[in-house]
Amino acid sequence: MTTALPALPFARPEFDEDTIAAVAEVMRSAWVASGPHVLAFEAELSAYCGGRAVRVMNSATAAIEIALQLCNIGPGDEVILPAQTFFAAGNMVLKVGATPVFVDVDLDTRNMNLAQTLAAVTPRTKALMPTHFNGLPLNMDALYALANAHKLRVIEDAALAIGSSWRGQKIGAIGDLVLFSFHPNKNMTSIEGGALVVNNAAEAKRTEVLRFHGIVRKADYTRDVIEVGGKFNMPDVSAAVGRKQLAKLDGFCEKRRALVARYFEKWPVTSSRLGAASDTGLLPHAGYPGDETGHSWNMWCPLLPLTTLNATRPQVMDALKARGINVGVSYEAMHLATAFAHLGHTRGDFPNSERIADQTVSLPLFTQMKLEDVDRVCVAVGEVFAEFAR
Repeated sequence: MTTALPALPFARPEFDEDTIAAVAEVMRSAWVASGPHVLAFEAELSAYCGGRAVRVMNSATAAIEIALQLCNIGPGDEVILPAQTFFAAGNMVLKVGATPVFVDVDLDTRNMNLAQTLAAVTPRTKALMPTHFNGLPLNMDALYALANAHKLRVIEDAALAIGSSWRGQKIGAIGDLVLFSFHPNKNMTSIEGGALVVNNAAEAKRTEVLRFHGIVRKADYTRDVIEVGGKFNMPDVSAAVGRKQLAKLDGFCEKRRALVARYFEKWPVTSSRLGAASDTGLLPHAGYPGDETGHSWNMWCPLLPLTTLNATRPQVMDALKARGINVGVSYEAMHLATAFAHLGHTRGDFPNSERIADQTVSLPLFTQMKLEDVDRVCVAVGEVFAEFAR
């Protein structure tokens, strides 16, 4: 089947002419590596995060690695994280020599199960690394009560959650270490990039050292390497884009909430927002009672009702693509990935994470969409469900 309408991607960044002009200005200045725009971007992010110190880098993955180093996590240490999140989190735990300890997620919120997290704490546990899945904050009160009771650091993976809030406070304005992603499919972008919110001047200074080879400058104008770092600095071109995007972030999030409200209204399968017992189109819910605006909705990731369909997920995805609806998968179950096989996990260990991994699809959600685009997606999904109905 073909369509005369242009295909809808599942994500697309929004750039205006002002942003394009800002990039051109940086290019003409010839100062394209880290420079004045990086400093300004950090100051503006700090203001957005309630005055906390923020340092930017070239990816959220770099931010995770640096956060682990700030916590002095290495061989013999354990970090607890959800099995349902992007691979970068577990990869960086392994990279610093520590052991990732996976726990399952809640099927509705897709956030880390804190009861299982508590049970997983051992004397070797040094940090918790929750993901605010899809922009929905984990219960911050419960998270930090657990961490404080066991004297654990918290590295909040807020790669999907810039623009989200918990009980009226921005994610990043509260808590311990918080990292953001500015990849093009996030709520705001710097083309590629990330940021780390830290607690004090000492952590900020160490972050600066770690993101640029571990180098410090000496009084005689020579340099020394005081610990092993990486090459993670953000170019000024990216920072210039990030500054323009940050100014529009809250507006971007409002657009996303409006689009998601339309999805809930038009979704072709009847299901509760909290329908964990249902296998007919489970959806992440829109927020906590009284804080529905706290969800920034980075993605729209329903679970396919595969038990009611005579089709596999790839067949459904191909049928949607034929109708001009592009689809992704968010996310695979990390504990089943080859790189983590040495931990000894098998299918069945984390059933919610596995179910999400098996059934999820990421459907179009980006700020340039119109409500009729949401309607078009929902019509296409309904057609595919009808085509493959058992």
